[in-house]
Amino acid sequence: MQDGKSAKAAKTATAVPSAPLAMSPRSIAPRFLVGLILSAFAAVGAWSAEAPREQVSKIVTQIRRADYEGDRTALKHLYGELSPFADDKDKAFAARVLYWRGFVLWRRSINGFNDSPDPKELEQDLMQAVDDFNNANAIDRAFMDAKVGTVSCLGFDMFLNQKNQSRVQELYAQLSPLLKEARATAPDNPRMLWVLNPILWRVPAERGGGQDKAIEAYEKGLALARAQKSQASDPLEPSWGEPELLMSLAWSNLNGTNPDLDAAEKDARSALELVPYWHYVRDILMQQIRDARAKKS
Repeated sequence: MQDGKSAKAAKTATAVPSAPLAMSPRSIAPRFLVGLILSAFAAVGAWSAEAPREQVSKIVTQIRRADYEGDRTALKHLYGELSPFADDKDKAFAARVLYWRGFVLWRRSINGFNDSPDPKELEQDLMQAVDDFNNANAIDRAFMDAKVGTVSCLGFDMFLNQKNQSRVQELYAQLSPLLKEARATAPDNPRMLWVLNPILWRVPAERGGGQDKAIEAYEKGLALARAQKSQASDPLEPSWGEPELLMSLAWSNLNGTNPDLDAAEKDARSALELVPYWHYVRDILMQQIRDARAKKS
């Protein structure tokens, strides 16, 4: 016979195996691991969907800085970093990647004009940029900023080949229809105004151009760029332009027939407030303004 305590202990001992199987460690582990694995796959799926855009956005930030710093070596490297994303199945995304690839070489060439490298290297960058911009535009015909880049690259290449009139005519044949389209469909694109205004600067006043008209158009572009920047939400959509237009205003006020050095310095300093590390404005344009003041005094 068992006493009361022994009977209670036996009852307790026999109760343990009858506990729900879901609570046993052996049964918990597989279910927990399956849930954990499924959650991990879900997280990886979400990450992989977002990662390309996030990665490209970070690269674009580096591109913008390298451009302002005049770091042509970094720009060349960043061009390569964008390459894996250029064939993305998301066509709108791929078009923006191609745009920023073109932007890299466009700005690499523009910065090169300050460093005096081999003109053939500058032209090579410009022509590859044109290919990237055109490919972006082939995907998204309404992507006007890709046309802006093409127009500028062709214009710079015409400048490089100014002694080769057959090449100039070839480039102008490509440029002319884009120019007409841009003027008709994007009159309020601040980056297009920035690109076109050097042409307006050289057009005689009797033909609707001239220095005053160019400065007026730069000021219009500046207002548009500021308004657009305040509305920008997608870092892959071009919204740059405010610093560039301020720089161009500074250059125009410095190099006009009747220079306004106070206005030139004011605009240059405003550009540097936005981009303190801008090599061209900080180290070249500001020095030109100081030299002009010294010469005038």
